[in-house]
Amino acid sequence: MRKLALLTFLTLDGVMQSPGRPEEDPSGGFVHGGWAQSCWDEVMEQVAQEAMAQPFDLLLGRITYDMFAASFLDADETNPVASKLNNATKYVVTSDSSNLPWKNSHGISGDIPAQIARLKKQEGPLLQVHGSWQLAQALLSNDLVDELRLWTFPVVVGSGKRLFDHPTTTTDWGLLKSDTTTNGATMSIYSRKGYE
Repeated sequence: MRKLALLTFLTLDGVMQSPGRPEEDPSGGFVHGGWAQSCWDEVMEQVAQEAMAQPFDLLLGRITYDMFAASFLDADETNPVASKLNNATKYVVTSDSSNLPWKNSHGISGDIPAQIARLKKQEGPLLQVHGSWQLAQALLSNDLVDELRLWTFPVVVGSGKRLFDHPTTTTDWGLLKSDTTTNGATMSIYSRKGYE
């Protein structure tokens, strides 16, 4: 059985919506997109070290998949991050599996929690979920998350999609690792108690 980890960028007030660019996710009238830019470079160095060091598969919502594919589909394979993302197996929660151009991509539809529970029971590397707010909510509410890898930025935006938007279960987490950047972002990696 393999673990599933959420990798998420957050504001101090818990918003995960559209950290990189304004156009990522303006849904709900969100106007603060790009709030992570002041700390981006240092945090991305940490992400590369923490997320790319061990083998992984990706589990993505369709919007995040399309955004990643646009950035990495034709990326130079000499870039180590692009190479690892391009060669990872990608499971995509989507209603249209016919158009998944990024190599090693497989669509998931139907009973999503049951499908993901089956994926977790298979042999294989860590399942990483990047962003994918709607998928993250489903995973949390169905008790399918084993690790939280959170990067919290010293920014408050007041409104937007939050990681723990509608918590339905109580879960104890143990801190595995933490670090900070010189510009004030913090990395916190948690494992569910009993899964360390």
